[in-house]
Amino acid sequence: MKSQLFFPILDIDTICRCIPQRPPMLMVDGLLAYAEEGVTSSFRIKEDNIFVQDGFLQDVGLIEHMAQSVALHTGFGYFLRQEEAPIGYIGSINNLDIHELPSVGEEVNSSVQIIQEFSGVTLVEIETKIQDKVIAKGQMKTVIAK
Repeated sequence: MKSQLFFPILDIDTICRCIPQRPPMLMVDGLLAYAEEGVTSSFRIKEDNIFVQDGFLQDVGLIEHMAQSVALHTGFGYFLRQEEAPIGYIGSINNLDIHELPSVGEEVNSSVQIIQEFSGVTLVEIETKIQDKVIAKGQMKTVIAK
């Protein structure tokens, strides 16, 4: 009998089984919701984060969080099948709007909606929020390394 999964999943060991990144590059710390068509992740900004400057997560850190959220969707699918999560890359970023940078202590939540998935290439819409306020959104294409 399979064990039942409950969300949110906040166990870092489980998260690390789903994505290839490790500290100090780990930019997701929670899996809030999962479905075939998307995922919602979380990340609490800590002062010692390598992308924090002057008390704020810089845009490159926010983009990395968004990319790792996509990887979390792919990797969790592999986790459910008891397979090792693949390594992937950002193929492209389009229509990215960053309205606000999160500060130390804040938690960001990113919702990833799969637009298209084919042969290891995934196209998604991503929206990142602090509570109910959208701080960033855009499209991203990721590619699984062969």
